[in-house]
Amino acid sequence: MTTLPTLATPQIEALNERFEVADPREIVAWAVETFSDGLSVGASFGGASGMAILHMVAALKPNVHVFVLDTDYLFEETNETMRRAVPALGLGNVQVYKSKLSHEEQAAQYGSALWMRDPDLCCELRKVEPNRRALEGKTAWVSGLRRDQSEGRAETPIVSWAPKFGVVKLNPLANWTEQQTWEYVVKNGVPYNPLLDQGYTSIGCYNCTIPGVQGRAGRWQGFDKDECGLHT
Repeated sequence: MTTLPTLATPQIEALNERFEVADPREIVAWAVETFSDGLSVGASFGGASGMAILHMVAALKPNVHVFVLDTDYLFEETNETMRRAVPALGLGNVQVYKSKLSHEEQAAQYGSALWMRDPDLCCELRKVEPNRRALEGKTAWVSGLRRDQSEGRAETPIVSWAPKFGVVKLNPLANWTEQQTWEYVVKNGVPYNPLLDQGYTSIGCYNCTIPGVQGRAGRWQGFDKDECGLHT
């Protein structure tokens, strides 16, 4: 196995040039071969991209480490999608990570409805910190980011170093469109969140997500924010 946590910039640039014209499944195959048990897949069971990535990785490595961030504010449809998808995709190593603070402890320490006053802090406590624990001891993290999801993601590289988490980050679907993603999901019968058929285009916590708005603009309404902090 090649160790790449210390990837030099020229190596990253060469990989991005190579993968820019590669099929995402080729990129996933490279990641599985290169990182083996050091590979981890972040799964929200919300968007179509994440489900496509899970399907691609599971086909090659069913026991890959899959981590789920349970914020305590997930839609029931999201939890149900996870319950359906895990056996359907044959995933054998799914682990759930939660904030060190319960909902009640967070309210006592920071005040109730923190997401309405300081959503960045709420995301840090309930997503970013658990994400760090999920990636401890890992060398690479596969995500489902696409460039067409938002203006802020328009320059998303396929391969990068994520200093916040100390791992190589891979976005195999970065240059796919929403249409390509859905074509893959439908063609392969990949389970997906039913809220995507009900007007939701980006699914996060139920207290910060609304339907009927395109892209990630349906998240954190009223705030100049369209990222939780995991990918910035």
